[in-house]
Amino acid sequence: MTTETLAKTPLHALHLELGARMVPFAGYDMPVQYPLGVMKEHLHTREAAGLFDVSHMGQILLRGENAARALETLVPVDIIDLPVDLQRYAMFTDAQGGILDDLMVANLGDDTLYLVVNAACKDQDLAHLKKHIGEQCQIECLFEERALLALQGPKAVDVLARLAPEVSKMTFMQVARVRLLGSECIVSRSGYTGEDGFEISVAVDQAEALARSLLAEVEVEAIGLGARDSLRLEAGLCLYGHDMSSATTPIEASLLWAISKVRRADGERAGNFPGAERVFEQQQKGVARKRVGLLPQERVPVREGAEIVDADGQVIGQVCSGGFGPTLGAPVAMGYVNASHVAIDSDVWAVVRGKRVAMKVAKTPFVPQRYYRG
Repeated sequence: MTTETLAKTPLHALHLELGARMVPFAGYDMPVQYPLGVMKEHLHTREAAGLFDVSHMGQILLRGENAARALETLVPVDIIDLPVDLQRYAMFTDAQGGILDDLMVANLGDDTLYLVVNAACKDQDLAHLKKHIGEQCQIECLFEERALLALQGPKAVDVLARLAPEVSKMTFMQVARVRLLGSECIVSRSGYTGEDGFEISVAVDQAEALARSLLAEVEVEAIGLGARDSLRLEAGLCLYGHDMSSATTPIEASLLWAISKVRRADGERAGNFPGAERVFEQQQKGVARKRVGLLPQERVPVREGAEIVDADGQVIGQVCSGGFGPTLGAPVAMGYVNASHVAIDSDVWAVVRGKRVAMKVAKTPFVPQRYYRG
C-alpha cells in the first residue's frame, strides 16, 4: 500500500507535527518512533508515562439482554458473570480451537458490552460477530466514531487524575465512564506494556485536544510502535499474528489461564465455544509444541522466524517474537518449541545468519508487571 492509500488515525497530523517516523501497520500510517528514539521511549514509559495512539484498533459495542450469553458462544471466557465496570481478556476461536483474534471485553452495564479488537482483524471480527450472534444482540461498530489512546507508566495515574481525580481509585481491569476535558470517555485501567496505566476511548473530534493536553504534562512523552513492541515483549504479552494465530490453540500458546474455570471441561458452563473439544483434549493430553519465553545467552538479538534447534542441531521450533529488552538490558524472545524442551532453563539454540546462538527457556514476564491492584 502507498502512503496515500493507508488509513490515518485522528492523530495523524499531530504525529507528523511531533516529528514521528511513520510506517505502514495493519493498513494504517502509524508512528514507529519519535525523535526521542525507541530505546529512550521504552525507558521513559517504564519510568514515567508514555502516550500511545492505538486508534487503529477496533471498538465495538454489543447491546441487549442476550449479549453476554451470545458472546460466550464465541469465546472460552466467562462473560455472563463478568461484573459491571470490569473487563476480561478473551479470544475468538475457530472450529479447530485456533485463535482468530484476541480482544478485551468490558461490561459497561445496561446490557452493554464494549469490545476492543486488533486492527488487522477488526473487519473480520465484526463480520464474525454479525454472522454468528447478529440476530441475538445489537452490534454497533465504532471504528469511525471513537479514537483510542493509551497512557502507560508508573506516573500515568498522576497525570490522568489531574483531569479526573476519580481514576486514581480504579484498579487493574476496572472500566469507567469518565469525563475528560468535557468529553465522555470510556477509561480502563489496563494496557499492553506491563505497567500501570489507562486506555482511553474518546470521540474522534475530541482526540487531538485530549492528546495535546496529556502531552503537555511534564511526565508524558509520545511513544511509537517500536517501543510498544519492546515493552509488551518484556512483559511477556502476545501479539496476534506473531505469537498466536488460527494455527495455534490457547493451550499451545500457553494461554490456559485465559480460559475461565467455569468454561473448562469440568466447569458449570463447560465448552459451548468453537473448538472446545480439541482444546479440552489438548489440556488433558498435552500438546506437541508450546510457546515459551527465551533468553539469548549472548548479546545477539534473535528475531521472529529464526529456527530453534537442540544440542544435536535438530530443528525443534521457531522464534515468534524477539528483540532487545531495554529495561532488562539484554535480548529477549518468545517461541514455539517441542514439548520435550519447554522446561525452564532448558538449553536451546537459535540459528541467526547461519550461526547458533545459545538460549535458555525462561519464565515470562521478563520484567515484573506492575499493574495496580489496589
